[in-house]
Amino acid sequence: MIEYNRYSWWRTVFSFKGTALPRAAGRVALVAVFCVFVQAAYEAGSGLGWLGMDQFKGLDPSAHAVMGSLLGFLIVFRMNASNGRYWEGRSHWGQLINSSRNLVRVGVEFTDDGRELADLVTGYVICLRRSLQGSRDTLEADSYLSPDLCREAQRFGNIPTAVAAAITAWIGRHKRQGEFDPQLAWHMEYELGRLVDAQGGCEKIQKTPLPFAYVAMIKQLILVYLVTLPFVFCGQHGWWSPVLVSVIALGLFGMEEASVETEDPFGRDENCLDLEAYTLTIARDTGQLATLKTRVAAGAAPRSWCDSVES
Repeated sequence: MIEYNRYSWWRTVFSFKGTALPRAAGRVALVAVFCVFVQAAYEAGSGLGWLGMDQFKGLDPSAHAVMGSLLGFLIVFRMNASNGRYWEGRSHWGQLINSSRNLVRVGVEFTDDGRELADLVTGYVICLRRSLQGSRDTLEADSYLSPDLCREAQRFGNIPTAVAAAITAWIGRHKRQGEFDPQLAWHMEYELGRLVDAQGGCEKIQKTPLPFAYVAMIKQLILVYLVTLPFVFCGQHGWWSPVLVSVIALGLFGMEEASVETEDPFGRDENCLDLEAYTLTIARDTGQLATLKTRVAAGAAPRSWCDSVES
């Protein structure tokens, strides 16, 4: 995810990295070349007397405008659908962050084994992030999870689910030891359930793309519209036609390409969600919560809880 200054208008306008230009530039160039060819053919025919304005009427601009309006509506709908998936993915990861803090905060307070819980939660979100990005392993998470759990998780079809089961086992073990009453154990299972719900929401987004027929129809309409557009412009705008067609092509291809990139918010593209930053946030916060009780018990409590977190 690209961080930018939303108030810097000129810097945003002239940006190249992170925009749709790199992906759309080739198609825009092809449309421009085709328009130059159509305009050259029209100019040659007019100059040699083979073609006159009364013979070359081009396509009806009003009919083409209706098609353009329909296409614009479809592209906006496509962008809204992709943006909805992007925002839903961000909301799920916000829930993962909040529930991780709540789960570890309670576990640290009522047990002396908060560090293990913090490691399990951190390992869980790392495995989830790698699963959403197409990796089926426990790499990066093996620093937080035991070797036995890593081996067991490899047998699961869904590795984060194995780590979630280990967190449930941790809660059950401490409940049997009398450190949790049933109500507190239920509360921790509730927070764990919210983690798993957020995981399911992310997997739903990842594994359910927009219907192919709908996506293909938009691409086909864009192609038809841009291929026929030079025949509308060449008789009216002369050699300005390739410029005008290129600008329109950039807008259509750019908006469609931006929708494609944000449709899967968990990828590795520049505009995807920064999942690494979110997992680091969870690792930092749960780790600090796990060590907070130890420092307080040792008499090293700072003057305020805010000072403890910042340290």
